Amino acid sequence: MDRGATNNGAATLVGGIIERAGRVARPNQRLGQVIPRRPEGITANQWNSASRSSFDFLVSDPGGRAASYAVEFVDPDDQTVQAQRGDRMKHAVCEAVGLELFRIESSTLRPETHGRRIVEYVVDARAFLEAIGDPAEFAELSPSGPRSYRDIVGRLPDGRDGHVNDLGAVARAAAVDAYVNRELVDPILRSLQLDWKDGPAEGWAWLQVRPGAYLFERVRIWQHRFTCGIEPARLAEDLATLAVGERLRQRDGVDAPLVDRDRLTGELDVLRRRRNELENPYAFDHVSFG
Repeated sequence: MDRGATNNGAATLVGGIIERAGRVARPNQRLGQVIPRRPEGITANQWNSASRSSFDFLVSDPGGRAASYAVEFVDPDDQTVQAQRGDRMKHAVCEAVGLELFRIESSTLRPETHGRRIVEYVVDARAFLEAIGDPAEFAELSPSGPRSYRDIVGRLPDGRDGHVNDLGAVARAAAVDAYVNRELVDPILRSLQLDWKDGPAEGWAWLQVRPGAYLFERVRIWQHRFTCGIEPARLAEDLATLAVGERLRQRDGVDAPLVDRDRLTGELDVLRRRRNELENPYAFDHVSFG
């Protein structure tokens, strides 16, 4: 599938250009516009394929003082062999020119509906990272201070103190509301984070709607040269929680096909068999769907 063809209306739907924290994010940018000439080390065949592809957003500094980076959303159901080959071509070009890339794989999160919020979040996280400088040095100077944008503590809407930049906070509150309205059998939205040694960071989030039937979301993220100061697996977990919240907000989570307990238990069994491939091999030892 040609991603450029799928995103023709993105600029209108996401509200056009995003200006935030001294950065400009332009939607639906063709790679050939961003990188006008074939880089060294890239074959003509690779360039012809990659130059026609597009990024959902390109974030840049108008003054040219900071590196640009791209953000792309990928639906795993659209990942045909042809699409995967096109992505490899595109990523090879990004690597050749040093363009940072933040890639989000989710069956729920979409650039036209969720892109603005996520891009603004990443821009703010990068601005915080740039403000504090080296996180290790900042930790020495301020041992009790936040290590990343995600760690900032403040007053939440309900009056409690908590992490004000937790992307999953609204989703967890929505789950409690849905439980009070008798739409769910369990008010607790659970999650976990996985950090693969030679692969993406991965986040799971799930909510029991009916006995043995769950609303389940999985988000994988790749960070090619990119960082916003938040641990990738933690960010993936927050995005998965956000995805569950979006489905609850639209109320399709109650009536849509749910994932049964046996399937999720099978997913856990797969993790156990692949434990040695994880940087955090015990991340899921506390998890059960019983």
